[in-house]
Amino acid sequence: MVRHSFAAGLAALTVALSSSIALAQTEVTWWHAMGGELGTKLEEIAAGFNASQSDYVVTPVFKGSYAETLTAAIAAFRANEQPAIVQVFEVGTGTMMAAKGAVYPVYQLMADNNQPWDPAGFLAPVTGYYSDTDGNILSMPFNSSTPIMYYNKDVFEAAGLDREVAPKTWAEVEEFSKKIVESGAASCGFTSGWVSWIQTENLSAIHDLPYGTLQNGFGGLATEFTFNGETQARHWDNLAKWSKEGLFRYGGPAGGADAPPLFYTGDCAIYMNSSASRAGVIANAAGFEVGFAPLPYYDDVIAEPKNSIIGGATLWVLNGKSAEEYAGAAAFFTYLSQPQVQADWHQFTGYLPITNAAFELGQSQGYYEANPGSDIAIEQITRGTPSDNSKGIRFGNLTQARDVIDQEFEAVLAGSKTGQEGVDAAVARGNEILREFEAANQ
Repeated sequence: MVRHSFAAGLAALTVALSSSIALAQTEVTWWHAMGGELGTKLEEIAAGFNASQSDYVVTPVFKGSYAETLTAAIAAFRANEQPAIVQVFEVGTGTMMAAKGAVYPVYQLMADNNQPWDPAGFLAPVTGYYSDTDGNILSMPFNSSTPIMYYNKDVFEAAGLDREVAPKTWAEVEEFSKKIVESGAASCGFTSGWVSWIQTENLSAIHDLPYGTLQNGFGGLATEFTFNGETQARHWDNLAKWSKEGLFRYGGPAGGADAPPLFYTGDCAIYMNSSASRAGVIANAAGFEVGFAPLPYYDDVIAEPKNSIIGGATLWVLNGKSAEEYAGAAAFFTYLSQPQVQADWHQFTGYLPITNAAFELGQSQGYYEANPGSDIAIEQITRGTPSDNSKGIRFGNLTQARDVIDQEFEAVLAGSKTGQEGVDAAVARGNEILREFEAANQ
């Protein structure tokens, strides 16, 4: 009986001690928008940090799509129920910056908690997008991507093209597509996700054309869209013409849900989408060899194309949490920046390595040599020096403006508007959205 009581007491003491240790750990809640395999990998990163120390526990919470996660975070902040960290997609950057009093800038967070912070160690095109006008990084880069071109090497060869040579210019895309369709090797030349992000925003950046005033919105809320230039209008006209000729097949609005299957089945020989699609492309295009290349450009507009711009998301820290939670968030960001962690995330997902050290680690590991094309996105986004036109875009309510772009592009595709009429209407309607955002955030 005594023996039993002693054992029971020891067990109770152990539980009490364990509970005490658990209570001593500060929980840091992280809302994110990644489901499936990406969500599993994200949770693995959090678990790695939790196992690396005993002071903090990062708890990932899936909140739905990017838009749903941002909406949930805004509502939670108003109710004082916000998480410490929230993942926000790049089009939400303007909204986050305009949310006065809601954000704890990451550069300040790291300094306040004596964590190492070297902006020069990050890829410049990534940090430039998320920095204020003084160059201070406001959110923690996490999953950054840029669009690239995927192509079906087997179809190229069947059409009499060199399977190792991708089209560099839009003239070559047209030429290659005609050969592919006429040969019967595939029923269409190319398709694309994201007419807004890839065929309008990145098109403008690559050709060093302004997308809006005030440095593409980086300079303040009084910006206006200006992407209704001759080259953008010409490109929309070309896409409509190529669609009628059967060379281009529209993948649908927003991300273009119909585009991936068109490529996976071999119907379209070329597919333009995010570098983060790499793993999915390789997994689904099991019946043929995939090639990788930079986005095409109009060589009569620019001789040397500028860098492409990023997509993806960063991690924002919200105000209203405890000092202990902020210390945990800062420690987690330091862990997240480690070359081994970043290289593993980048190589698993296809997202860009956010630090130069992670890229260099991949090189020393032989990853890029063993996985041809895996460095295309990095080379494309880091070529040259970013200009005011190619460092990115930052506008409030950009998701709504992208919806307008899809609507106007579909009008051009249907033949009811010219390319110039389409981009003019998109700019006019988009500027109304900007004025509404400006009025709401003054």
